Amino acid sequence: MVKVYEIDGITPVVHPTAFVHPSAVLIGDVIVGPHCYVGPAACLRGDFGRIELEEGANVQDACVMHSYADSDAVIERYGHIGHGAILHGCRIGRNALVGMNAVVMDGALIGAESLVAAMSFVRSGMQVPPRSMVVGMPARVLRELTDEEVAQKTRETEEYIALAQRSRDTMREVDALDAPEAGRRRIGAGRISPA
Repeated sequence: MVKVYEIDGITPVVHPTAFVHPSAVLIGDVIVGPHCYVGPAACLRGDFGRIELEEGANVQDACVMHSYADSDAVIERYGHIGHGAILHGCRIGRNALVGMNAVVMDGALIGAESLVAAMSFVRSGMQVPPRSMVVGMPARVLRELTDEEVAQKTRETEEYIALAQRSRDTMREVDALDAPEAGRRRIGAGRISPA
């Protein structure tokens, strides 16, 4: 059961095709769109401003999203947010990626098909052009992404769209085994296919 909390009479919304891990927390004005994936221990706190995940977006393990009054935090279609990232009052453009443990601050805009490198710090108000590679603390635009880099990012996001469905279909809470069973199967990349 997903941890969903109403505040000031506003209840989070989760599309039936989305998957939100039971250890994730959604508070208040949060809208999770179709085919989205929200990973374990993610926290989406819509208690000051709206948080919206558009179709096919993913927010991975231990991410934090928050906003402030009159400023939405939005991840546009196919947005991809790596483990442990923090997004505060910002907008992540269509098919963009924010790497693991990166921080994107208030009023920042990450342009469509851009990539924010792991552990980068995107300062408040930064406007990143589409198809940019962004790196550093503070972050700066390093170069334009290639067609192959954008295509690879899209494939990775499609794996998370498939994971949302696979999680809805097969994930369940169980007791751990005492030892691996004989001939134990593996979950491999061939198991994941785009939706």
